[in-house]
Amino acid sequence: MQTLECRETRTTPTLKTFDQLGVIGLREWINLPELGIVGLRAKIDTGASTSCLHASDIQPFERDGQPWVRFTAHLGTLVQRRHRCEAPRVSVKIIRSSNGHAQSRYVIRTLLTLGTRSWPVEFTLACRKTMRYRVLLGSKALVDGCLLVNPAQTYVQDKPTLAQFSDAP
Repeated sequence: MQTLECRETRTTPTLKTFDQLGVIGLREWINLPELGIVGLRAKIDTGASTSCLHASDIQPFERDGQPWVRFTAHLGTLVQRRHRCEAPRVSVKIIRSSNGHAQSRYVIRTLLTLGTRSWPVEFTLACRKTMRYRVLLGSKALVDGCLLVNPAQTYVQDKPTLAQFSDAP
């Protein structure tokens, strides 16, 4: 880690700190244990409110009268890995990109693990095959996870393992 020297003068007010918030970098390793996904690189995007997961072959269906969605999650960038998933469908949202293009996307809610923290996060499902990172973590996930972003750092938190959060002894 790089150390920064800060000069403090008597006219400078004290900088506030928030000890209850975890610090993450611009990129972090995550797990989505309810989907069986471990070791996925995510880009932190504070400009996006909603998180997004790269998915294809998206098929809505019903299970016990409830809306679900079946999809293929794409996990690698250099080595392509695919993982077939099913999750309850929370909603369908219109997402507007930074260039103004609107797209209708399915939304799922699943457990996210980052470092030692684990909490439910809503993800939209979209094709991100031209993007370097298969997952974007938006500001709602950061707020719900009580996280602060240090843009000068990457991979601050340890890479989580699936065993950390499984019910197995």
